[in-house]
Amino acid sequence: MHRRHFLKLSATGMASLLFSRITYAGGANHFINVPGEVWAQFDKGWIRLIPSGASSFTYNDVEVSITTSGNAKAVDIMSPSLALKGVRLKWKHGVSAATKVLGDHWERTYGDAAWKAPVAGIKNAWYMLLHDGMQTACFGVKTGCNALCSWTVSPANIELTLDTHSAGVGVELGARKLHGADIIITQSTAAETPFATASRFCKLMCEKPRLPKQPVYGINDWYYAYGDNSPKLIKEQTALMAELVTDTNNRPFSVIDAGWAAYSPLLPGDCCWQDDFSRPNEKFKDMHVMADDIAKLGMRPGLWTRPLCASYNDKPSLLAPMIKGRDNPKTPVLDPTIPENIERIKRNISIYKQWGFEMVKHDFSTDDITGRWGFDMTDSITIPGWSFSDKSKTTAEIINHLYRSIRESAGDMYLIGCNTMSHLSAGLFELNRVGDDTSGKEWDRTRKMGVNTLGFRMPQHQTFYAADGDCVGLTGQVPWEKNKQWMQLLAESSAPLFISAQPDALGAEQKAFIKRCFTMAAGVQPIGEPLDWLTNPLPAKWKLNNREVDFNWA
Repeated sequence: MHRRHFLKLSATGMASLLFSRITYAGGANHFINVPGEVWAQFDKGWIRLIPSGASSFTYNDVEVSITTSGNAKAVDIMSPSLALKGVRLKWKHGVSAATKVLGDHWERTYGDAAWKAPVAGIKNAWYMLLHDGMQTACFGVKTGCNALCSWTVSPANIELTLDTHSAGVGVELGARKLHGADIIITQSTAAETPFATASRFCKLMCEKPRLPKQPVYGINDWYYAYGDNSPKLIKEQTALMAELVTDTNNRPFSVIDAGWAAYSPLLPGDCCWQDDFSRPNEKFKDMHVMADDIAKLGMRPGLWTRPLCASYNDKPSLLAPMIKGRDNPKTPVLDPTIPENIERIKRNISIYKQWGFEMVKHDFSTDDITGRWGFDMTDSITIPGWSFSDKSKTTAEIINHLYRSIRESAGDMYLIGCNTMSHLSAGLFELNRVGDDTSGKEWDRTRKMGVNTLGFRMPQHQTFYAADGDCVGLTGQVPWEKNKQWMQLLAESSAPLFISAQPDALGAEQKAFIKRCFTMAAGVQPIGEPLDWLTNPLPAKWKLNNREVDFNWA
């Protein structure tokens, strides 16, 4: 396609029409024009707001203002009398069918990240990149926003939707003004690859990431124990893998996964439900001793937890409502808008620090809050019609408060978010699990969830957080020649390397390679770049340590 034709129809030309000024130097300002249309969603549907002055739009006492804030456009919202479900901004410019689109995901990816043809109505969570084969245009919101933001593109329009639901109903703001989001946009420079542009854009969206002081690597018991762990098993595995550590100035973590917490008895014949994450079960007995034992063996102790898990005997008034996807009475969930519950979560996180753990991996919070995994959030974040105890905060604000409470109580412990909203995790957690589970049983799952995820979320690595692509499930059920490649990619790309190794799958060759990978993972590496990600959803060509490496994932 001719270059001039692209400029008329595609992302780059459209971006120049949306921008009033674009510069590329460090600290550049990027100004986006006021949208042509602004809509608000209430119980009776979407209503178009009327322009009021240079930068405001109104409907009765509802007001949406878009003003310049540094290098962004701030979107502020007031709706004192109507419950507000969302705000949509629309610009009358779109892209050609030849343009490729890369969007982000609400929380984890699920093996489906890729550069794709533009499709009207498809939501791109948080940000969206458009590429024509020559240049890249980027549209997003800054991290830590107070609405769940998504972008859509069509041949005629580009739209940003700020989801302001409070759970399944409209938020009741009352007299307060909601700072919904800060819009930020940029374009590629002449010298940039799409990957370099994406990485630079992530830095613009997250101005103050909270990153580990040293590269993070280590072991985890999940993909060979799958919850059937014990102090004996973990100590044996820690001792075995500690023999392969070469860098004593940056020791690895040994993360205890699910299986350690106290259980509740359920109905006869049922499995037990781990529901008290403030104390260990009978197998583990004393977690302070467990943490000390891991440290004595030469690793740093880490722990998995589920912060919103409730007990079967908790007062009903503390529990989140039963909704589809979260309707098992045997697995209740805490309402995160109740201060008593937040204090319980903070207390538990503080206890882990007192026990001596240096890292906490907290899991399930998105599913526990919404009743959905990210791949089900296509039309809406959750089912309509239900609410938490407090309806005056948006779902994003509720999640932000939970995450900040965990951060506050963790102190200097490292935090790994798992099943956490990516854009709300950035700047708070040192690490984030950026994809769904890999596997110690199926190579196809590791390839789908691990390789795909790392390929398309590497721009977030060291810009939002350390991007954790999940473990190497090193067992006899997964071909070693495949796991060896996955381990190499993690070790040489600078991403966190966690190995979940079944002891009897560790021969001399495996131990020697793990030792080599531990050495690489302990030191600072250049960030790996997927070279074929524009055309391959499972990137096989990578730039690692300034050389090109070809992998065979088939």
